[in-house]
Amino acid sequence: MVSMDLKTAVKSYQFGEKAKSELIMASQFCLALTGFSEQERAGGRRMLLMMMESIRSELQFALKSTGQNEFSKAINALNEAISLTESNQPEQASQRIAAAISASTTPAQEAWQVLSEHGLL
Repeated sequence: MVSMDLKTAVKSYQFGEKAKSELIMASQFCLALTGFSEQERAGGRRMLLMMMESIRSELQFALKSTGQNEFSKAINALNEAISLTESNQPEQASQRIAAAISASTTPAQEAWQVLSEHGLL
């Protein structure tokens, strides 16, 4: 791990934790979608896709703001989840979101370490 300055650590921690929370919700919504009736599924899928695209925008901002490559990995996994959702495969999409959660957690964990060493957490 490359040493992270405090400003980047704060941003990485905030972005990582927020992304993780939002991605967990998206994953839960993917699984909930499987229980929707056929009439409800199209609308539910559209709303879920809008949410996922919003999370992707935040991850892109996190990547630009911090330079943490793990956010790029999260974006790639989320892109796959979006494609799977569009193809009506919400269970598989949930699995790809799990990879995005893992990738988003890494910069937050690294940042937590830096912030903790400086007595900020």
